[in-house]
Amino acid sequence: MHRLAAILLVLLLSPPSALAQDTDPIPAADSSTLAAIANQAINDIPAKKLFGAQKTPASMAARSFGSYSRGCLAGAKALPINGPAWQVMRLSRNRNWGHPKLIALLEDLAEDAREKDGWNGLLVGDISQPRGGPMLTGHASHQIGLDADVWLTPMPNRTLTRAERENISARLVVKDRKTMDYSVWTEAHARLIKRAASYSDVARIFVHPPIKKELCRWATGDRSWLAKVRPYYGHNYHFHIRIKCQNGGCKDQWAPNPKDGTGCGEELAYWYSDAPWRPPKRDPNAKPPKPPKPLTITGLPAECRSVVTVE
Repeated sequence: MHRLAAILLVLLLSPPSALAQDTDPIPAADSSTLAAIANQAINDIPAKKLFGAQKTPASMAARSFGSYSRGCLAGAKALPINGPAWQVMRLSRNRNWGHPKLIALLEDLAEDAREKDGWNGLLVGDISQPRGGPMLTGHASHQIGLDADVWLTPMPNRTLTRAERENISARLVVKDRKTMDYSVWTEAHARLIKRAASYSDVARIFVHPPIKKELCRWATGDRSWLAKVRPYYGHNYHFHIRIKCQNGGCKDQWAPNPKDGTGCGEELAYWYSDAPWRPPKRDPNAKPPKPPKPLTITGLPAECRSVVTVE
C-alpha cells in the first residue's frame, strides 16, 4: 500500500500536464501519512490515473477481472519488445502487457505466420497496461489483458530504433469505409488474419468493414473462421485480436453468431449501409448534457482495488 500511497500523493499534488510523465521523485512523507492518504483518496481519483500511473504488474496469479472495457489485470506478462518474428511499437506507452495466454498466442502467431503464411513478422501495437484498467488516452477496451492490436504492416528486416517505433505510422490498407487499397493489400494480409482466427482461444478479430468483405471474397473451403472476424470502424491499419476469458471473474465476449455462419451476409451489409453513419437527432433547444463523472475504482470489480494497491 505504501507505494500506491506515494503515487496517490503525486496524483493529488501534480498538475494534469505531469500525469503522463513518470511519477518519481515521490514526495517525502511517513508511512502512516501515506497510507491514510491512500485510504481516503483512492475512491475519488479517476481510475485511469490510478492505473495509468502503474509501471509494473501486480505480483499476483494471472487473472483478468471484469469485462474487456471495464476491468483490470493481475499477474500480467510483458511481450518482449524484440522477438524472432515480432517487434513492439510505441514503447513509451508501456502497453505491451497482457495475460500470459495472450502473450503466448502472439508469439505463436508471429512465428506461425512467418513460417506458414509469408508474413515477415508482427509489429505489435497496444496490448494492456501493466495492471490493465482504464487508460489515460486511447482505448475503451484493452483493460483485462486479453486484447491486442497487430499492425497490418509487416515487420522490416531490421530492428527498429526506439525513435522509429514512436514515429513510424502503419500503412492504411483501405481507401475509405467501403473500398480496399489493392496497392497495399496482399494475400499475405488475408492469410495472417485467417491464421489469427484459427486459434481456439481467439474470440473475436475486429477489422475495417472492407477488409471483412475482402476476406469473404477470398476465403474458400472451410469458411467458419470468418464468423470470428467482425467489421468495426477504426481498424483500417491494424486488426484487433480478442481472446476468451481464462478464469472466473472475467466476463467473456458475447454477441450472437452470424446467421449465415460467416458474417458475410446481413451483418456485413449493415456496415455497407448508411445506418452506422446516421448522426443522432438532437433538439437544438436542449441544454448540453453534463459530462459524466470519471470512472473511479468503485466502478470496477472489487478485485481491482487489490490489483492496483498491491506492491
